[in-house]
Amino acid sequence: MGHVTFVHGIGNKPERAALLEQWRVALLDDDGVDLEELDATASMVYWADLLYEAPAPTGAATESTILELEQGTDPEAADLAWLNEVPDHERAFVEQLAKDVGFAQVSADAGEGDDPITPGTPLEAVPLPAWLKRRLMRVLLRDVHHYLYDTEFSPRAGELFHIRQEVRSRALAALREGADSSPPHIVVGHSLGTVIAYDVLTGVEDAPHVDALLTVGSPLGISEVQDRLAPPWTRANGWPSRLGDGPWCNIFDLLDPVCGGFDRVIGGDYRRDGLVLVQDVSVSNTGSWRHAIGKYLGQAPLRDWLRTVLDDRSRAS
Repeated sequence: MGHVTFVHGIGNKPERAALLEQWRVALLDDDGVDLEELDATASMVYWADLLYEAPAPTGAATESTILELEQGTDPEAADLAWLNEVPDHERAFVEQLAKDVGFAQVSADAGEGDDPITPGTPLEAVPLPAWLKRRLMRVLLRDVHHYLYDTEFSPRAGELFHIRQEVRSRALAALREGADSSPPHIVVGHSLGTVIAYDVLTGVEDAPHVDALLTVGSPLGISEVQDRLAPPWTRANGWPSRLGDGPWCNIFDLLDPVCGGFDRVIGGDYRRDGLVLVQDVSVSNTGSWRHAIGKYLGQAPLRDWLRTVLDDRSRAS
């Protein structure tokens, strides 16, 4: 028994049902976790349509190849010309975040091949074409900024959204769906999806209680992100209020640039009454893009943790 609420991350995605099925399959492949066999249901907090005009092809869901990564981004999403229109403090936020993920500097007027990558960073070590690495990170900068600053954005003619407000609303609806299901209710966030999950579990007053939290490839350790979390984040008491006594596992790859240069281990930044309770777990993904959700969902530590929580919490209920 149980319910898993997934929250996807940066970049464009296939439509919701296809994306959810791809995540379930990636979790199941090679003797993995079969949610159906465990009688566990699942849902997806889907928000890619708020920033992209049309869904990505189905094959882009697991981000495992150069073609899939290219299908999940586009030059328009990587264009940072919008930086010229934001207040100085927002531009400073983006410029510092860019340094955290591996850019020596970033320019609103630069093309995709112009932003220099800092030597010795995880971003430099990523074995992808330089243009694609830059595009991925520039998409990250846009998506993180637009969410944390609640940017007003129109992905299609006649539609206009306040990004943070709308994503929070969708996440709240999904969490309520999970709360109405048989326990345990586990939230699994990837990439910017971890920030969304944390934000809703701490900053939305009527969000329901959840039983466990799994963050994967998370930028929650980056100070610029922490400073924009609400209610005001503090290192000593950063524990999600709706998680209560439930477990929180944070899984990362040392070569995942989305986690920031030196910000992968987050337990010390999200304490509960001064105590470190987050279980930080390092894994080594294969392939050229270590941030890929398909790679993370195939990791034994992630699967073992998920099985244990589903089993233990089901018995406890």
